Amino acid sequence: MIQQHLTQNLEQIQTPEESICPNCSHQGLSIFYEVHNVPVHSCLMLSNQQEALDFPRGDILLGYCHHCGFITNLAYDPKWSAYAPNYEDQQSFSPTFNKFALDLANHLIKKHDLHNKDIMEIGCSKGDFLLLLCELGNNRGVGIDPSVVPGRVESVAGDRVIFIPEYYDQHHAQYVGDFICCRHTLEHIQPTAEFLQKLRHSIGTRTQTTVFFEVPDTHRVLKDSAFEDIYYEHCSYFTPGSLSRLFRNNGFAVTDLHRSYGNQYLLIEARPVAVTSDKIHPLEESIEQTASNVQAFASKIQKHLERWKRYLQKLQSQGKRTVIWGSGSKCVAFLTTLDAVDQVQYVVDINPHRQGKFIPGVGKEIVSPEFLRDYQPDHVIVMNSIYCQEIQQMLNTMGLMSEVIAL
Repeated sequence: MIQQHLTQNLEQIQTPEESICPNCSHQGLSIFYEVHNVPVHSCLMLSNQQEALDFPRGDILLGYCHHCGFITNLAYDPKWSAYAPNYEDQQSFSPTFNKFALDLANHLIKKHDLHNKDIMEIGCSKGDFLLLLCELGNNRGVGIDPSVVPGRVESVAGDRVIFIPEYYDQHHAQYVGDFICCRHTLEHIQPTAEFLQKLRHSIGTRTQTTVFFEVPDTHRVLKDSAFEDIYYEHCSYFTPGSLSRLFRNNGFAVTDLHRSYGNQYLLIEARPVAVTSDKIHPLEESIEQTASNVQAFASKIQKHLERWKRYLQKLQSQGKRTVIWGSGSKCVAFLTTLDAVDQVQYVVDINPHRQGKFIPGVGKEIVSPEFLRDYQPDHVIVMNSIYCQEIQQMLNTMGLMSEVIAL
């Protein structure tokens, strides 16, 4: 039954020859990685197990553009882009993440003199970062996101920030001010050039407006075979080169480009220009380099997946108690790609808004770290290695001797 469903899906999508790159409009993308029958969302919180197990599924067919180096999911269907208040991606319950956000906010405020300025954030989630920018710089803010929950985050800047529970569109041009921020949103948008064109048009003649975007770095995903970072709602995948080309081709000059957060994130800053800029940033890789990385990923990913499958099967055969720490998209991709839902007993998360909910397509109930006191797991698989120290400290505090394993 599943195979028949997959065949239908494959017949409905474009062939590589017919596909058009959303970044540069070049025709013909090469498929190099496939995962079928995965949940179309990872972070929508569901109230019961059956609802989670019955969650809609789709396919991932990653296609590579030989013209600009962009990577996209050719099987992506935008009808599943259903971001709402129950979309739970808030990361600010982690001290590690909070330090990163605080350092980044202070850096941006100092670099761009964001004091008493007007800031707009596209895809503001629950508003943590926008409120932080407004607190630290005494700024005014507008946050646009269909999943925003006004009042979720308490802040002394609350009366200076307006939240709009909508998708960004042309009519939001009235809120363009001194600084535009967009973090971990562009990878959820497939018509990337269309989105950048819309943003550039919204800015108009306000050429002093600085634009700051943050996205996952696909160079790392390819290099490390990080399959856990490939999931359905991430329909667009950027390397430094493809991200910069997108901005330059749509009316922006790239003023800064760097990696952060353990080299997991790409951070780009740009200014609107009237004439197309041809200045290449030193961090950008060539299209040929990206093509080589794509080929290397394709040649080694299957062996990487098999190693993880054998490892999880070994733990299960030995009767080991194995849990995952981190219930977000990486967890969903990890379990569904490996077909390993039955080999992990519980999924832990520090976000209280996730606890007691069920994971789409996986059906596991999310438990709090305190649950592990009684459960006493043998192994804790951490979905993001940057949190290992933080998690190890929590385990030590609870007197647990579990082995921590990072992806």
